[in-house]
Amino acid sequence: MGGCGPRPGTLRVRRGRQRPKYAHGCGETCGRKAGYCPERKQTNPDTADTKSRAGRRTIGLPGQLVTLLRKHREEQARDRADARQLWEDGGWVFATPTGQALNPNTDYHQWKDLLKAAGLRDARLHDARHTAATVLLILGVPMPTVMSIMGWASADMAKRYQHVTDPIRQAVARQVGGLLWQADEETLDRGENPSEQAD
Repeated sequence: MGGCGPRPGTLRVRRGRQRPKYAHGCGETCGRKAGYCPERKQTNPDTADTKSRAGRRTIGLPGQLVTLLRKHREEQARDRADARQLWEDGGWVFATPTGQALNPNTDYHQWKDLLKAAGLRDARLHDARHTAATVLLILGVPMPTVMSIMGWASADMAKRYQHVTDPIRQAVARQVGGLLWQADEETLDRGENPSEQAD
């Protein structure tokens, strides 16, 4: 069957974005914290190796997400053209309008705005990662695959989710049981024979 939607893709994780650290560039004469100094200087690199070898991984992407990323790349090409000589090409997938690395706080504020717009309870950005892990486990994805996707070095990490996934699995089992057997139980309560009703 050919009409299965956009082709899936892959994402290779090799390094992680670091939160910038700054030092004064003014000789500490501005009276502000280093991060707010008008002449601040970043003292650490933008990225670093993943925390563990397991963090270096390849993740499958749904075709629909690949389509959105391609659209984003087209929008970024327009930003590059608009910025002209101001563009700093750092190879970032997500960048400022002039090509620089986004401040990690950007994700935080956009996440909070999305939650508010969707009418959802407040949550940490990292909670989205927990949700992804929980969904994979509920779907019955094999543990080695979940570990690979999440970048877990040990299966012990999955134990943190058991208190969430077990009750959900049980609730689903009750729903399925109610759907499949409820009619027969109601028939028996009325003193009727289910096999006769089926004929």
